[in-house]
Amino acid sequence: MNIAIIDYGAGNVQSVLFAIERLGFTGIVTNDWNIINSADKLIFPGVGEANNAMTKLKTKDLDVLIPTLKQPVLGICLGMQLLCNSSEEGNTKGLGIFNVDIVRFSNQVKVPQMGWNTIYNLKSPLFEGIKPNEYMYLVHSFYAPICNETIATTNYEMEYASALQKDNFYGVQFHPEKSGRFGEQILGNFLRL
Repeated sequence: MNIAIIDYGAGNVQSVLFAIERLGFTGIVTNDWNIINSADKLIFPGVGEANNAMTKLKTKDLDVLIPTLKQPVLGICLGMQLLCNSSEEGNTKGLGIFNVDIVRFSNQVKVPQMGWNTIYNLKSPLFEGIKPNEYMYLVHSFYAPICNETIATTNYEMEYASALQKDNFYGVQFHPEKSGRFGEQILGNFLRL
């Protein structure tokens, strides 16, 4: 199986690659259109500021390529947010795959949310073998509100979408590669879809 991790200079690609290798798979870190197009599974990680990350995507025309992909794609953290319509962070226009706009937590809570929190209302083969209220590791100041594409929920200030799915696109707000054995199981489930 060919697994590509999309490299656009705004993702924690090494920790994702190591997690895939711990699961017994081999991945390639790339921004090459041909390799991305021919991969069986794609992982789209992201850390940092949304507008800056989108600018980096555009320098490689990956903003054009990603919405056309037909194989399973997993956006992680900022990667998931960039798959949405827009983000309040830097007034960023997203890739428009998930029909939801990313908004910032209010100042009523500590921002960013950093650390372990639970996921529940699990509605996808992505979560096979995962019980409701397992803990995942999160670091984020912006979130996706609950929408039609929500496949997992987390509560921080209010309930929000901690995972999304539409067609072949999946997104998780948490970092499965940093979430212990259950996070790795979710990664494994994605790779076996």
